[in-house]
Amino acid sequence: MARLLIKALERAGNEVSVVSELRSFATKSGPEHYAAIAHQADMEISRLTARWEKGGKPDLWLSYHPYYKAPDFIGPSMAKVLAIPYVTVEASYSARRNVDAWSDTQVLVADAVKSASLNICFTRRDRDGLASIAPDARFAMLSPFIDTTAFIAGPNSPRLVVVAMMRPGDKLASYGMLARALERLDDRSWTLSVVGDGPCRAEAIEEFAGLPAERIEWLGKKEPDEIPGFLAGGGIYVWPGCGEAYGLAYLEAQAAGLPVVAQDTAGVPEVVRDGETGILTAPGNIDAYASAVARLLTDRGERQAMGDAARRFVLEERSLDAAASRLDGILPMAPPQ
Repeated sequence: MARLLIKALERAGNEVSVVSELRSFATKSGPEHYAAIAHQADMEISRLTARWEKGGKPDLWLSYHPYYKAPDFIGPSMAKVLAIPYVTVEASYSARRNVDAWSDTQVLVADAVKSASLNICFTRRDRDGLASIAPDARFAMLSPFIDTTAFIAGPNSPRLVVVAMMRPGDKLASYGMLARALERLDDRSWTLSVVGDGPCRAEAIEEFAGLPAERIEWLGKKEPDEIPGFLAGGGIYVWPGCGEAYGLAYLEAQAAGLPVVAQDTAGVPEVVRDGETGILTAPGNIDAYASAVARLLTDRGERQAMGDAARRFVLEERSLDAAASRLDGILPMAPPQ
């Protein structure tokens, strides 16, 4: 998403520079780690201040995705030193993360959001989370988007496809839910092709052990430039999306003319229009999910109509051009620090 954001900013006529490669991310909370990062951040602030003290300073500082595991140690201070707008994109705050040492990094996220000239949010869920701790902060919405250039519409087939990593937590839970749903469709004619790999590959495959092996094609990891062609050969994109922030894969599938079957949960409704570009079912309801897949397997006309609507939706509203236009309209809303 960060790379797409840079593309959209450049398309809107901006010059974008990545000025620091300091990485604040940590998998486990620990004051020692963040003390070291804070020290490195101070050195980065000194370096960048010296770089611009003779002129040529940027017009705006933008930080992508500050959250409890990766707070922004540089942006707020640099924006004040340079007297330029500070903007966050996809900042995230959840009160349930206020535990152990994470509570300290949560404070950093909250302070960044409160001090920002503008906070750009991709989902209403994220905006609500930020507003709960910074009600007076300035917000703007930017819908998730993709580069649609490489995506073409394929045949209106009943072939089921999915592109997803195989890792613990929500991803593995989605594989499990998909398997349970397909077990309910043993009397239907379907095949499933899966692109994905990761540390839980064996566990993901094991979830489908009760299904006929000849019906499922495990394709492993594919490079990004191979995904459009893979999706173009599919017919229905099936991914439950447990806990999905929003899922760019949903937009990619729709750009290829595939209707989506997912759950009405988390950020999924931000990228799939229920009843128009796909079907969203109640969270955790495996029977409802299976019925939705069966419905699109059976009804070729609805499958085609939803697929056509899905492609129009992404090409017209969720493209780089659409994002560039939106950014061009909202960035001037960010006043200097």
